[in-house]
Amino acid sequence: PDRHRPHPLVDHALPGRPLLTGMARPPLLLPRPEGLYCPGGDFYIDPTRPVPRALITHGHSDHARPGHGAVMATRETLDIMAIRYGEDFTHSRQPATGPIRIGDVTVNFHPAGHVLGSAQIAVESPTQRIVVSGDYARIPTPTCAPFEPVPCDIFVTEATFALPVFRHPPPEVEIARLLASVVAFPERSHLIGAYALGKAQRVIAAIRAAGWDAPIHIHGALQRLCDYHIAQGIDLGDLRPATDGKKSGFAGAIVIAPPSAFAATWAQRFPDPVVAFASGWMQVRARARQRGVELPLILSDHVDWPNLTATITELNPAEVWITHGREDALMRWCELTQRAARPLHLVGYEDEAE
Repeated sequence: PDRHRPHPLVDHALPGRPLLTGMARPPLLLPRPEGLYCPGGDFYIDPTRPVPRALITHGHSDHARPGHGAVMATRETLDIMAIRYGEDFTHSRQPATGPIRIGDVTVNFHPAGHVLGSAQIAVESPTQRIVVSGDYARIPTPTCAPFEPVPCDIFVTEATFALPVFRHPPPEVEIARLLASVVAFPERSHLIGAYALGKAQRVIAAIRAAGWDAPIHIHGALQRLCDYHIAQGIDLGDLRPATDGKKSGFAGAIVIAPPSAFAATWAQRFPDPVVAFASGWMQVRARARQRGVELPLILSDHVDWPNLTATITELNPAEVWITHGREDALMRWCELTQRAARPLHLVGYEDEAE
């Protein structure tokens, strides 16, 4: 869009800039039915319905929807949206590169550690900075850039796993459980349910980091996104289509597919499979039982409770805005720690669609 131009005061986007807090002032962002709206820039962040101008935090379908007039996002997110929705997913697109002036505000994209291309979006005026984190994670992975703490007056955070019960084990512990099962049951294949963008590649990379160099078989729905990660320099090792070979040839194999594939006849090609599912929700045993999961793997690309509260403590914003998820529990924690907070009650953000 014509109004996009480089910000002449680059210093304003540096993390070390002093911030003004405690002052009465109108917010830069307002919740609307379409999503978070910025009046000063006339754009929405992760809108849930088509809008003229959208800034997108990452490529998951509950945040990145097609049909907007213009989209600004990281180069990777724009590429991922084109892979998922087609090249015509928007009328115009602009990669986010450095501080950018939009109307009366400056925006800057910072890594969120969630999936490839994921970003926190900082919206800034001369006196206030709001950071919209989108979905984020603090556990490093080779499949995307790590979360970057950005000082701010208002931090807009997800609350997907915002209950004290959610304390995810280290990923290497869960991968060790998986590989131990593969060794214990060499006659069976291991089918791992993992969402196509981010989670599948995170799981593959974790398996490789544990020393597994044998082929990993993937469902066709994962192929293009895995190919894109490889094209971006992310080594996923030897990946092969899960349709190759006879049924007996998959004994002892690791197969990764979208969870929805397990309910289809596609899964019947594998010999007596051990059904696994990689998700932070696998800490809830009832969810594992509902999905018929034999081997729940607690592997998440979201912050758990300790990392969520540690992030807010580290940033120490003047106010916390809480979006989708366990708003009540995080609101209570903010109250107990004497932090100003408000729930946004935004709808339309759920688990990544399969």
